[in-house]
Amino acid sequence: MKLARPLPPGSTIGILGGGQLARMLALAAARMGIDCHIYAPEVDSPAFSVSAHHTVASYTDFCALAEFAANVDAITYEFENVPGETAEFLGRRSVLAPSASVLKIAQDRLVEKTFISSLGIEVALFAAVDDERSLEKALTLIGRPSILKTRRLGYDGKGQTRIDATTGVALAWRDIGKTPAILEGFVPFETEVSIIAARGWDGALVSYDVTQNEHENHVLRRSTVPARISAAMAEEASRIAAKIIAALGYVGVIGIEMFALGNRLLVNELAPRVHNSGHWTMDGCTVSQFEQHVRAVCGWPLGSTERHSDATMTNLLGDEADEWERLSGEAGTAVHLYGKHLARPGRKMGHINRVTPRQA
Repeated sequence: MKLARPLPPGSTIGILGGGQLARMLALAAARMGIDCHIYAPEVDSPAFSVSAHHTVASYTDFCALAEFAANVDAITYEFENVPGETAEFLGRRSVLAPSASVLKIAQDRLVEKTFISSLGIEVALFAAVDDERSLEKALTLIGRPSILKTRRLGYDGKGQTRIDATTGVALAWRDIGKTPAILEGFVPFETEVSIIAARGWDGALVSYDVTQNEHENHVLRRSTVPARISAAMAEEASRIAAKIIAALGYVGVIGIEMFALGNRLLVNELAPRVHNSGHWTMDGCTVSQFEQHVRAVCGWPLGSTERHSDATMTNLLGDEADEWERLSGEAGTAVHLYGKHLARPGRKMGHINRVTPRQA
């Protein structure tokens, strides 16, 4: 189902998932006069407190989903692991963006890598793994070191293990739960980067400046713009994003993670949603990635992606968010907290954006 006309202020969009991304989407939508209806199974979802409506129900409660769809004008989501049957069910009852077909690709790492490679875009060497025997065969083809990842689910380093020269095949297979997987060649990258892009219902395409990312313990720690890559590589990243998003027939914001290696860019993963590495846009651009996503889903013209400031986004993990008073007193620092009540170690409790006048 496609959007017939732009949704006017006063409309309601539904969001599957109630975490911090949904919260920031709802805040952006509210400024545009758009209400949000959050659908999530967790009773303490952070997005509930900033949304006009919410439903607490399972993602496979089809009676609740049908009622949800009947009370919104369009539906989107904050995470890509929505059950496929749920996305298809909602897509038959309401406008859904991105589509269920996009989710089907992004939810399976093997399907995703195959799709990207089919576009002539470089990725790490990869092979399907279904058991120990096929893992041994894949290692013969790809070599060591390499990374074994589950095909589905997994995030922030979960569901994957590195296979080095001395790693036993049986141990690696057990580490990922003996589940269908993909083996990827290890990429000795120089820099991890990402690009946030968006596409509207009319096919209009925009992208933000390339972001340089630093991870700690597989969790994104900080993102910086401008990235320390050449102008030619930045242009190539934009071309790659445009090619992928057009081929998907995508509507909304997408995050594309890449490895920079010499003068080459290899695509690592797609995130069919607003992305952690795009949080800098909240204070570094006139139109943030969150407003951009709402604009795209609602059929509004896409906004400018011009960066007016240099920025560094730093995630606040665990009890680091307790430093809100000190951080909020720093010049040029914007504090964004997610309203989560339990600060577990490594849990994303908020982020800060440090901005300075644009230099390049």
